[in-house]
Amino acid sequence: MIDRYTRPEIGKIWEDRFKFETWLKIEILACEARAKLGDIPENDLAVIKEKADFDIKRILEIEETTKHDVIAFLTNVAEYVGPASRHIHYGMTSSDVLDTSLAYQLKSAGEIILNDLIQLKDILKKRALEHKRTICVGRSHGIHAEAYSMGLKFALWYEETKRNIDRLKHSINSISVGKISGAVGTFEHLTPKVEEYVCEKLGLKPELVATQVVQRDRHAEFLSTLAIVGATLEKISIEIRHLQRTEVLEAEEYFSKGQKGSSAMPHKRNPIISERITGLARVLRGNSLAALENVALWHERDISHSSVERIILPDSTIALDYMLGLMIKLIDNLIIYPENMINNLNKTRGLIFSQAVLLKLTEKGMTREDAYSFVQKAAMDVWADKNKNLKNELLNSENILKYLTREEVEDIFDPGKMLKNIDYIFSRSVEKG
Repeated sequence: MIDRYTRPEIGKIWEDRFKFETWLKIEILACEARAKLGDIPENDLAVIKEKADFDIKRILEIEETTKHDVIAFLTNVAEYVGPASRHIHYGMTSSDVLDTSLAYQLKSAGEIILNDLIQLKDILKKRALEHKRTICVGRSHGIHAEAYSMGLKFALWYEETKRNIDRLKHSINSISVGKISGAVGTFEHLTPKVEEYVCEKLGLKPELVATQVVQRDRHAEFLSTLAIVGATLEKISIEIRHLQRTEVLEAEEYFSKGQKGSSAMPHKRNPIISERITGLARVLRGNSLAALENVALWHERDISHSSVERIILPDSTIALDYMLGLMIKLIDNLIIYPENMINNLNKTRGLIFSQAVLLKLTEKGMTREDAYSFVQKAAMDVWADKNKNLKNELLNSENILKYLTREEVEDIFDPGKMLKNIDYIFSRSVEKG
């Protein structure tokens, strides 16, 4: 049985073997296209397809001398192919191979991340429906506001994840372009038909206008999207970290048997997964900034972007895939404490109903200014005296009872009524699909 959390290994996309295999595929496809145009004899194409191969160790050995990775690769391939290798890389520049291959790698990595996001969306939907009517207190500025639903927290993250899915689909489409158009993108020595053929076979689109490179606004968009996804994961993580605080304890990361929280304090159960995700989100944001710096290159190309991308592209895709894997497990196994939620909701002794009281008094004819002033004074008294609660303060007030009956006051202090529109919200979100 396959583990429900099993995912493809995104790291393999960035290993030398996958990279060189993609380079070789591009070179052979270009030869195929030229053979179809009558530029390469069929016998030579057959030799290339049969013999073309590479040895990673040998490429790296050649590169020690050439100081050029693509030339080292081509030299090694030629050692396998022989005289027919003269057709390989004809009319192409290194970036034709590098950028087309990079697009294929990013598309492949992006599709893995997209699948992760879809899994996260589904789990958030499940938890949202599960806790649709689990009442908790809503907080603004960290202070109790009004009653809320734990299911709404999940639904909020669900909607944001849906938007991230749309963003990622768009950025994958944007990055999925290749170019086989030569040294400055003018097709000086190669017909555009070769580019069209290679890109189609790789599931890419031709870059409509290029220089020696595919323009880096595409890569900046892709990494910015990854950073936005990371920001969403950080947002969820910070909420869980707050909810797991000892004084709150409304939710908690699953603590497995044998897990340890502290080398010094045996009692500790720490939100380590949420903290890890929070930290890695910072790396994604930093990498997206580096990608933006790569957009401006000199004239038709310089190489300042290359060294940066060797770090930020593998690191960002691998990191986000890892983060999503952590978050999927975290949400699926997140422990919820409904009783603690009610206890916390009651800690402010009815203050979360202050707006309901205010509005009810205005409905009964009191001016908003007078109603606000009276309710705020009563609320401040409750803040100051832990033996008081807002409902009793109102029930003991002759001024309030001139406007409201005791039954009306009692009716106001029902947290369930604050969620009377929960079905409507869910109907246009989670339950809509």
